[in-house]
Amino acid sequence: MVLYTAKKWIYARAFDGEPKLDDFRLEEEVMPAIKDGEFLAKAEYLSVDPYMRIYILSYPVGSVMIGGQIAQVLESKHPDFPVGAYVFGQFGWRTYAICNPTGIETRKPYVLPDFGRLPRSLGIGTLGTVGNTAYFGFLEICHPKEGETVVVSGAAGAVGNIVGQIKGCRVVGIAGSDEKCQWLREIGFDEAINYKTADVERELKQAAPAGVDCYFDNVGGEIAAVVRKQMNQRGRIAVCGTISMYNGKPAQVEDPQRDFVWKQLVQEGFSVHRWTDRWFEGVDQNMKWIQEGQLKYRETVTEGFENMPQAFIDMMRGQNVGKAIVKV
Repeated sequence: MVLYTAKKWIYARAFDGEPKLDDFRLEEEVMPAIKDGEFLAKAEYLSVDPYMRIYILSYPVGSVMIGGQIAQVLESKHPDFPVGAYVFGQFGWRTYAICNPTGIETRKPYVLPDFGRLPRSLGIGTLGTVGNTAYFGFLEICHPKEGETVVVSGAAGAVGNIVGQIKGCRVVGIAGSDEKCQWLREIGFDEAINYKTADVERELKQAAPAGVDCYFDNVGGEIAAVVRKQMNQRGRIAVCGTISMYNGKPAQVEDPQRDFVWKQLVQEGFSVHRWTDRWFEGVDQNMKWIQEGQLKYRETVTEGFENMPQAFIDMMRGQNVGKAIVKV
């Protein structure tokens, strides 16, 4: 019997503000033999995402860091996960994982569909949870109509850039560097605003002179307050995240209730797992758009499992363009 030794990153100390390298600890673990109904998989690509900063707070210190990965099945006693197949699973920050899918309902592992010539890494990006977050969150909550004006914050991040490429609307992206803004224009955004150097309120009025109909919010805080002020009657807001406040104290903004009442705004937060029963609808549609040249993707790749914490910290600082991933 082959014995596999897994490396795993432990959530070693509760985050105090921005995550730091010594908040994590690298450990090793000899994997046991798999049992009936289980499979063992070896990680190939791992995801780092903003939600990890918040969700891990509900886990005790000493837990394996949470997260999704693309992995290859090495051993299997489950008929749906044959040896050699590549799977997506929420296995955490570890190089080998044993999984029993029975009883898992929301974040259920699955065998990747055939991506053709597209890279497998897209399974944790545009052709996975990230792409579906954009697809369902934007279309099912914002209900955009052709010709409307859409604003996307965190627009150069993994989810935001996809939202902005769903055609038919005028789209304004808000991002954190001139390089990111230039890239957004290259992939089809009508306007892009660098919130670190611009007067966002003034520039948004110029970029969206007819007001804002839909806002896809990835950052919360002061930027969300500025966008909300410029929204039209019966505007729709999809709240995907509030990354601007994950590492520090919540921003103090004006009372938002007046805008919601006077403008009859609708705001709804969501988790993509609401659409688990339609999962491959989103994957298939995003793949079709890529193949037709309507949807472009970009990845920021960090090499080496030992660099997981640094890749996570860099992503939280906004140093990635597109999806941030780690290649084992």
